Amino acid sequence: MINKFCKTPLWECNRRLVRVAQGLEPADTVIKNVQLVNTCTAEVLDGQDIALASGRIAYVGDASHCIGELTEVIDGTGLVATPGLMDGHMHVESSMVGVAEYARAAVPHGTTGIYMDPHEVANVRGLRGVAVMMEDAARTPLKAMLTTPSCVPAITGFEDTGASIDADDVEETMKWDSCVGLGEMMNFPGVLADDDLPLDEINATLRAGKTVTGHYSTPETDRGLQAYIASGVSCCHESVRPEDALAKIRCGMYAQLRYGSGWHNLPDLVEAILNKDIDTRFCCLVSDDNHPSTMVREGHMDRILRKAVELGIEPAVAVQMCTINTATCFGQQQDLGAIAPGKCADIVLWDNLRDFNAQQVWIDGELAAEAGVPTFELDEFIWPDWMTSTMNVGFDIEPETFCIPAVTQSGEPIAADKCLVRVMEVTPGNTITHEVHEEMHVAAGLLEAQPDQDLLKVFVFERHHATGTFAAGFAKGFGIHGALAQTVAHDAHNLLVLGDNDEDMALAAQTLVRCGGGEVAVQDGKVLGLVELPVCGLMSDQHVEKVANQVAHMEEVWKAMGCTMPSPFITLSGLSLACIPELRLTDRGYVDCVRFCQVPLVVEE
Repeated sequence: MINKFCKTPLWECNRRLVRVAQGLEPADTVIKNVQLVNTCTAEVLDGQDIALASGRIAYVGDASHCIGELTEVIDGTGLVATPGLMDGHMHVESSMVGVAEYARAAVPHGTTGIYMDPHEVANVRGLRGVAVMMEDAARTPLKAMLTTPSCVPAITGFEDTGASIDADDVEETMKWDSCVGLGEMMNFPGVLADDDLPLDEINATLRAGKTVTGHYSTPETDRGLQAYIASGVSCCHESVRPEDALAKIRCGMYAQLRYGSGWHNLPDLVEAILNKDIDTRFCCLVSDDNHPSTMVREGHMDRILRKAVELGIEPAVAVQMCTINTATCFGQQQDLGAIAPGKCADIVLWDNLRDFNAQQVWIDGELAAEAGVPTFELDEFIWPDWMTSTMNVGFDIEPETFCIPAVTQSGEPIAADKCLVRVMEVTPGNTITHEVHEEMHVAAGLLEAQPDQDLLKVFVFERHHATGTFAAGFAKGFGIHGALAQTVAHDAHNLLVLGDNDEDMALAAQTLVRCGGGEVAVQDGKVLGLVELPVCGLMSDQHVEKVANQVAHMEEVWKAMGCTMPSPFITLSGLSLACIPELRLTDRGYVDCVRFCQVPLVVEE
């Protein structure tokens, strides 16, 4: 695949690289005397120089012969050099800022490339919105590589989204310079059922010679997994057990080991590597979703590297997992993923291979960040009005909106004073929800939240086309008093509200409708915290540091409300994600995400 992300294509500068490597022409820059992580061999080599020319690497070794009068010489004594880090699967929108602001946060931490799947924006504003995202991305040195959103909506027929994408759309984006593949194919049931839509999207990608990224979230790792891989899917970030990751690796699929803000799968998955003594070339480290506060306070891919090494993965191997392995997964190993002759000069100089504090970050041979600060400037980005006017609920939400009638699937009132109800039980740090059946009281024909048992109401309101559609359910595991609401609600991103009383839930919903979307926390009639996300109800138009501070305040608010889980915002955002087991709620009702069918709120004998 031709890489459009390098400053200079190799065929335009290889003659100069040949001359520089032999000392016949001086290099632009020479980085002297570093400890180098060779990702081709997993070696750590001392006393290495790196000669750069035309944005690429010309020579590695003793580069004294590459230095001329105008060559910039950087003393790397005491520093470790690795290729620039690459996140093989992520959603920029989860950071609540645009791509340029994401770059300001990520590049100083050693990230030089991201493989972004903007299916959040796509679900709200379609490919038109994705194109605006890429315009924003083009303003920075960060290599923002697009994987076209594949499942918009995530699962056809179970939710209402703001837009849709089909195989013709996918085929068109394969011509975009920014596109390197297809975003996560969440509709694995459709693939296994030989449905036209998912397979036509996969085939449009394969015909273009690009990578199909996956999302296989079921524990079945035999016939179904192999059929899914046989369709052309190359990688998957949805492993939650060591055996999931190992099964994928053994089939030649890249297992993307996830460690983001909310989903902490890496500590469980390392067993697949450490206990089996396997070749790790098919292992990649990814974040998937990062909160802005995580990026500002803890870092990006450097944070994941630190965790991988802490868990026992050898530093050089861990570096491979977010450099050469990732580049190879996307067919870009010709240009990316290694400090070697001919590759792009994407280089990070670190303090050591334990703490991974980036001292300098180079992209295409130019300094992009130093001492934790980006060296590139950004002008204000003006978002189109149609990207900032997306709250179209269609009616006034009041406290009585949150009354839940105790009725059977056919609509008959329940005569008894108790009934069994389906409840989504969340697991902190994991994407999986569990379907549990709880006995609930029926009072005046209604089902009420039962805070003493941590049984909270959940509502999802369609907010794109003013249809007035909404549905109700219950969740367990958040432990709050009050209400939380957000328009980041994967993947349709409708308005999601959770709480233990109708008044707070109504105020939370009304607040987000007024401000254009975001996240809010309400308790006893008072707004305790608010993060306004006016861009598609997903992103702020403010600097990432400001958004991070707002989110950090929200995290304190959640704790004060009684929630103890990490990043409850991300966990809550997944309650409507109808492509991951076991039970989810969309604006059309409960979805059984094991059998992929709609199920009623009340469990009938």
